[in-house]
Amino acid sequence: GAILDADGFVKKQIDRVREDDAVKAVVLRIDSPGGTVTASDFLYHHLRDMLKEREIQIVVSMGSICASGGYYMAMAAGEGEDIIYAEPTTWTGSIGVVIPHYDLSGLLEDWKVVDDSIASHKYKLMGSPTRKLSPEEEAEEDKLLQELVDESFERFKEIVVRGRPKLKGDDATLKEATTGRIFTAEQAQKLKLVDKIGFLDVAIERAAELAGRETSTLRCVQYDEPPSSLKMLLGAKSGVLPSGKSELS
Repeated sequence: GAILDADGFVKKQIDRVREDDAVKAVVLRIDSPGGTVTASDFLYHHLRDMLKEREIQIVVSMGSICASGGYYMAMAAGEGEDIIYAEPTTWTGSIGVVIPHYDLSGLLEDWKVVDDSIASHKYKLMGSPTRKLSPEEEAEEDKLLQELVDESFERFKEIVVRGRPKLKGDDATLKEATTGRIFTAEQAQKLKLVDKIGFLDVAIERAAELAGRETSTLRCVQYDEPPSSLKMLLGAKSGVLPSGKSELS
């Protein structure tokens, strides 16, 4: 799902790996359209710290979609060889930053509603969807918001280059890869955004290989997020009971 809760389930599993010496490698399974810059960067930061502390390798396995903040998190795998896998039908990329903004002032005018907000400074109201702006005010506000987007975007590109060293110095490919577009797995591979096309089992085999072990000597444990109350209720109605943690042999 969306990457919004920086200190939630995923962060708890990162901490769990940090404290578990039995973990020899991590397969980071990502199926997400993205989320906030802050939450994505927070989880990226803690994944990188985990790698340094434990000296273990991360292999990324992309699900149906690994875009925007999802791809940002994938960059935590680092600079290893053949460590980012996309499935044949994966959509990935969407490398960019957006500040959603809507102008509802015309609608409010029709209903004779006036935004009469009082603020300490005009910039405090920046981005408000209910204010009617003059062309000059709109241009000034757009410039300030664009600066925020551009600065965040530059950091995103730095993270991508750090995680995809093949793009370092290849400005033409980097420019094509960071237009905010979504790419298929094959397109992403050509743009050096992913290393291999393969399913989760291939990523697991690669993680075992990087750990210097055979898959027959390891147990692959999958951390399942506890279901919400609503999911549990729906599951009970359909006759499906939630399972806490599943192990793959």
